[in-house]
Amino acid sequence: MPTLRIAQDVAADGLLGRDPLALLLGMLLDQQFPMERAFAAPRLLADRLEVETLDAAQLAAADPEELTRVFQGPPALHRYPGSMAGRAQDLCRLLVERYDGRPENLWADAPDGATLLRRLGELPGFGAQKSKIFLALLGKQYGVTPAGWREAAGDYGTDGSRRSVADITGPESLAEVRAFKQAQKQAAKARQPAGK
Repeated sequence: MPTLRIAQDVAADGLLGRDPLALLLGMLLDQQFPMERAFAAPRLLADRLEVETLDAAQLAAADPEELTRVFQGPPALHRYPGSMAGRAQDLCRLLVERYDGRPENLWADAPDGATLLRRLGELPGFGAQKSKIFLALLGKQYGVTPAGWREAAGDYGTDGSRRSVADITGPESLAEVRAFKQAQKQAAKARQPAGK
């Protein structure tokens, strides 16, 4: 079982390390929301559902209004709890339909990184960038290393990089990733024409 330090909270990180669905949902929620809170949210969800590990079939079958209430908290599991509850439920339904409700089946038989990247890209809420980041996270910290995974993950798969959640192993690397993201935002702003 991998030891993760993404949420910077022992209980939340422990769940991420032993529950692939928690890790997948953390990645889903890592959007317009602080990274640590996104990856701590699955622990809050499990606590509210009074379960040790999350179950895709249970979440897929949940009453959508009740699941939204669970996501709303307080504290809310995301800045947009309603839409993210729906997206999480859609993701769990896809896992049930295609992978027997087991997220690890996404990667268990993936012959190569390109195949796994394609599968990740088919998940609700996973665009091209999020899929590459999650592939890098699986490879760097979860022990999922199909042939060509680094190439499929692009720059996020680079050994020693500090670009994304895939590179966070503690408070120091979290600060380095934050600094990288801030620099990227500043560079993007600088490239915009005046008056935009």
